[in-house]
Amino acid sequence: MSATQSLRASRLAKAVAIGLFAGLAATTAQANISDNEVRIGYLDDLSGPYSDLAGPGGYEAIRMAVEDFDNKVGDKKIVLFQADHKNNADLGANTAREWIDRRGVDLIAGLNASPVAIAVSRLVEEKNRFAIVSTAAAASLTNEYCTPNHIHYVYDTYSVSNGAAKAIVANGGKTWYLLSADYAFGHAMEEQVSKAVAENGGQVLGKARHPFPTSDFSSYVLQAQASGAQIVGLASAGSDLVNAISTAQQFGLMDAGQTMASLMVFITDIKSIGLQTAQGTQFVSGWYWDMNDESRAWAKRYHERTGNMPTMVQAGMYSSTTQYLKAVEATGSDDPKAVREHMIKTPINDMFAKDGRVREDGRMVHDMYLMQVKAPADSTSEWDLFETKSVIPGDEAFLPLSESKCKLVNN
Repeated sequence: MSATQSLRASRLAKAVAIGLFAGLAATTAQANISDNEVRIGYLDDLSGPYSDLAGPGGYEAIRMAVEDFDNKVGDKKIVLFQADHKNNADLGANTAREWIDRRGVDLIAGLNASPVAIAVSRLVEEKNRFAIVSTAAAASLTNEYCTPNHIHYVYDTYSVSNGAAKAIVANGGKTWYLLSADYAFGHAMEEQVSKAVAENGGQVLGKARHPFPTSDFSSYVLQAQASGAQIVGLASAGSDLVNAISTAQQFGLMDAGQTMASLMVFITDIKSIGLQTAQGTQFVSGWYWDMNDESRAWAKRYHERTGNMPTMVQAGMYSSTTQYLKAVEATGSDDPKAVREHMIKTPINDMFAKDGRVREDGRMVHDMYLMQVKAPADSTSEWDLFETKSVIPGDEAFLPLSESKCKLVNN
């Protein structure tokens, strides 16, 4: 055998060895998929006050992500489940437990209502499974209630309330009355707005908490009117927000010179309220369908399936599910630790976020946006409802790690 032939034979042997090793590695990686399937459970409000902003539309967004993977990771099938937790923490936790114990669910997604999300985050830590919270807002989910088994993806009470309060006070809204939903989300929002208003030279004249959900806001709106505050801050969402703003209009609150500051706004809320009533309202959002070519293209796909434009949490569910499946694919495992570590070290650049990142506390950090509801004359189509006033960089939008109480953070 000549020297040249010998070299070629050596290279061929090496290539075969590498191929065999790669095949063995792939087989080993695939063996790390538990039950030989990737199982995702979507647990959210499917029929109640938050069903428009997440609900069945959130499930469609997750299905879109799964279909983009051809319904499998490698040769392992992706299986979806869904259930309505009816905004009840016990029901949510029991459903999640049944999914984990009997169906082998690997990821629990959605998780509207902060008490439900907190209960499920504790459960997945206990059971060593994974959760991605896209809908619940309480900032405590990556603060005192953080775990190594869940990620908080789209927004939180700190990012939406802090930015909105700063901007409104800077524009002259110095005196506030706060009307909050009486559970973890509303309490957190109330606390953070009060702090932001005071730190920026404003004053909170009064507060009230309403049961969740509430259909009659009459007494609460009258209390807000009587306070004389320039700004009535609403720490509510979904149908509660729609009912509160509609009642305020009926009582002439805005005509008398007071301003409604909706601290948690979704495109479905404004679509329901209408631009005539909501025009000029400023708020902070994590995403809007008309931000760029990539967001518009994905939103068009979503609209073709559902007849609606997606909310920021529905877009976040698609993005977070995609990032989860990419992590499973890259690591060859659905082990929560391996998946989380990969998601932390991998920047997020997609239709939802640019240069997003997951911190060690589980917070997905990305830019937030100060938005304003358009006047009817400025809207060019059915879903042309908002305009972007300014960008809030991610490092400014979310609670600094230096202030974190998360057990995973070394301050």
